[in-house]
Amino acid sequence: MSIASGSYGHVKFMSKALILGLLPAMPVTAETVVVAALGDSLTQGYGLVENEGFVPQLSNWLTNKGADVQVVNAGVSGDTTQGGLARTAWTLTSDVDALIITLGGNDLLRGIDPAVSRSNLAGIIEIAQAKDVEVLLIGMTAPLNFGADYKKSFDGMYETLSLEYDINLGPDFFAGLRDIALSDRGSVMQSDQLHPNAVGVGLIVEVLGPYVLTLVEQVK
Repeated sequence: MSIASGSYGHVKFMSKALILGLLPAMPVTAETVVVAALGDSLTQGYGLVENEGFVPQLSNWLTNKGADVQVVNAGVSGDTTQGGLARTAWTLTSDVDALIITLGGNDLLRGIDPAVSRSNLAGIIEIAQAKDVEVLLIGMTAPLNFGADYKKSFDGMYETLSLEYDINLGPDFFAGLRDIALSDRGSVMQSDQLHPNAVGVGLIVEVLGPYVLTLVEQVK
């Protein structure tokens, strides 16, 4: 997937009250594991109807596997790791048991120094751990647009953080689409070639779902 100017979706300011107000009313029992999915438009579901996005499809996948879980959509289109860090503390309310971090794509598109992105991600993890929240960090892979050194630093920061903080590490968010030929990319991506369509999201969830299920089981 090529790097284009802009960001994943459009930057949107969303207050805590607004985000919480948009969450679907779901019955939560004492046994239900609440997972917050902190991310950008890839998490938020940019360009898709509500039930086709990453969080709804992931929720359905987990439910079909027998998990008693509520996944909270804490994705904001256009968000960077810095934006995610700024809203982590109030995203992790007292009922949140686990956190999925899917950030870094917009840092990559903007050419932000991976050292800065890594520091922001570390801050998010530290806040979660201070609240005794289990963490799953989802990776992202850079192309060679900014050079081999940039790619090495960016790609490697996810594994480095997982080892440093002893947290769960998932593969590249787009791992489920890597085997799709470029000529067939239109079957799984939206026209902007940055965001997956509903079919693409389904393939992504098939790969990431087991990692989230392990996270849920760790909480229990």
